[in-house]
Amino acid sequence: MPTPLITTRDLSKTYELGGFVVQALRGVSLDIYAGEFVAVMGPSGSGKSTFMNLLGCLDTPTSGEYLLAGERISGLDSDALAGIRNRRIGFVFQSFNLLPRTSALENIALPLLYCGVPAEARNRRAAASLAEVGLADRGHHHPAQLSGGQQQRVAIARALVNEPVLILADEPTGALDTLTSCEVMALLQQLNARGMTVILVTHEHDIAEFAKRVVTFRDGRVVEDRAVEKPRDAAALAIELRAEQPA
Repeated sequence: MPTPLITTRDLSKTYELGGFVVQALRGVSLDIYAGEFVAVMGPSGSGKSTFMNLLGCLDTPTSGEYLLAGERISGLDSDALAGIRNRRIGFVFQSFNLLPRTSALENIALPLLYCGVPAEARNRRAAASLAEVGLADRGHHHPAQLSGGQQQRVAIARALVNEPVLILADEPTGALDTLTSCEVMALLQQLNARGMTVILVTHEHDIAEFAKRVVTFRDGRVVEDRAVEKPRDAAALAIELRAEQPA
């Protein structure tokens, strides 16, 4: 049996807030394999965002173990975690997190700049990543000149430019309308079909059903872990929604 891309064992996270101890995560043990598309769900305060932050090396666990591609991540120092974030994980956020006075190509190239990639190679790889999300002709546009869906595509292109092993998408459709949400989910499904591992945090059941597996959190624990028998086809749904729009 293959080694999981992600392994967590008894992963816990405790915060101290105003003299109170908050257990955000309580002994979570999960395996996620390369090529999976997993939706992480749960109400506010369930632990799903804490779990995502730990997987993305944005925070460290209080106890327990986290392995990424067989490498022990829990216990690494901040510099080592930053290196893993930049080289091995692509992030997509609800608010896009694009620099407003910087072109789409320059936004996409930023992770390569941090890695010390020469300018010519940065530009070439950023252009290829932008073409991959269907925006090859928008490279010199600034975020304000792009629709919300186009901005999210630029954010996905930025997440892909370093050829990560994992995409972490935190509520990527939260600021988008229904049609645009379907278009973004269609892109994530296409990436997953090509072998990219995608983990999506969402509070929307309809969005979770685009994934192949749904993991539900409550009170810091996993309360359900199920396969989606027939994931929704985002591309087909987007075609239907476009056909319903007035001419």
